[in-house]
Amino acid sequence: MLPEPEARPADSFSSPRKQKSTKMATTETLVIIGSGPAAWTAAIYAARANLNPVVYEGEPSRTMLPGGQLMFTTEVENYPGFPEGIRGDALMEQFRAQALRFGTRVVSEDVVGVELGRYPFVVKPNYSDPIEALSIIVATGARANWLGLPNEERLAQSGGGVSACAVCDGALPVFRDQVLAVVGGGDSAMEEALYLTKFAKEVLVIHRRDQFRASPIMAERVLKHPKIRVLWNTIVTEVLGYDHVTGVRVEDTKTGESRELPVGGLFIAIGHTPNTAFLEGQLDLHPSGYIRTPEPWRTITSVPGVFAAGDVMDSYYRQAVTAAGTGCMAALEAERWLAHHGHGESPVLETAEAPAS
Repeated sequence: MLPEPEARPADSFSSPRKQKSTKMATTETLVIIGSGPAAWTAAIYAARANLNPVVYEGEPSRTMLPGGQLMFTTEVENYPGFPEGIRGDALMEQFRAQALRFGTRVVSEDVVGVELGRYPFVVKPNYSDPIEALSIIVATGARANWLGLPNEERLAQSGGGVSACAVCDGALPVFRDQVLAVVGGGDSAMEEALYLTKFAKEVLVIHRRDQFRASPIMAERVLKHPKIRVLWNTIVTEVLGYDHVTGVRVEDTKTGESRELPVGGLFIAIGHTPNTAFLEGQLDLHPSGYIRTPEPWRTITSVPGVFAAGDVMDSYYRQAVTAAGTGCMAALEAERWLAHHGHGESPVLETAEAPAS
């Protein structure tokens, strides 16, 4: 018998659609929630370990697509193995195809709730019957916060020069020797602006207040950089351009004066929101909403048998390659945890405190 996790409130995701039934359809060994690099890497490792995983890849929405943030990235040039680069959606299709090759099952539904205070755990899909799970990997990622402007969203989804990740996209040829704009005033915005100075002719930092929220050292670096110009008390009210961004319309928050600024790229750096609302407090989270993993360099969460991987637990790196790495870690830890509790063969992976038997 597996030990029951510590009892916790079993609330559901906010505003779920009504379930067709409360009947438990089946019990799965491993359920993976998500469909970005972390989820598919976990699925590849789990499937090859004969854990017969099922992936809930989610449903398309206005701000998210199955496949995660890479679905909004035109060219990925920093993922190893693709010397000529690869489109973000094509990369995710290859991840998915590799997982399917080893027998991963895929359900194209959102997970709208879980029950982690009982064992086996319960996973509640959007439409189909709830299922039981002996172990769960949460790899739901984090979504970029956007300004909410119509053309901003359209150009971000079409690869039209609007991005939420300078490290991912800033080195692309389309942005080189251009005037680029960064919106934000925190450390993330400072990092984005400094990174873009490697490629841009000039970087405009657009901030709605008269001082940065960033740490003093980061703010000082930006203010002293010869290629960065700061526009204080300024907000973006419209993103201009049809196929590609050509400029932004901004407004002075004190005078109300409006003007247009020609730019060749727009980078939104106002933070990310981890997709953890459906957990409803059943896992320990950081104050910023990211899943807390109590042990360094481990993916186990506050509930034994539940693991976290990718951007949902990583507020620091937020890269496809690091997400894939944590997906591998989560699958290996889940395999080992299940084996030590009587499910499956004991894996090769072992540690000093829990040697493989």
